[in-house]
Amino acid sequence: MSWNLNPEYPIYTQIMEHITYDIISGAYTPGSKLPSVRELAQTAGVNPNTMQKALSELEHTGLLYSQRTSGRFVTEDLAMIEQVKTQIASQQVKEFLLKMEHLGYSKQTIIQLIEKI
Repeated sequence: MSWNLNPEYPIYTQIMEHITYDIISGAYTPGSKLPSVRELAQTAGVNPNTMQKALSELEHTGLLYSQRTSGRFVTEDLAMIEQVKTQIASQQVKEFLLKMEHLGYSKQTIIQLIEKI
């Protein structure tokens, strides 16, 4: 099953985002082993080289680490995972607030709407 990637944006960054969301949501638990590059590429419907690039970039961020012959694993650093989760949540809130302000809502009105919902 494909991951519904948008061809208008770099695929590897979308893959990174998808896997990051899987990590912060708990779909991949800290210390767990990821499927192989080929398996992930097949699931995502992308070239294995693209998947490899995305996973390598996630290693550079520290969310993943590799063990030579064992594969790739999710970091066990819970503070790092929580920090990434907070950064993503903050970004989402900022985008939401910006969109609401473009619609003409004040921050106070936005808060009232959220409380009402």
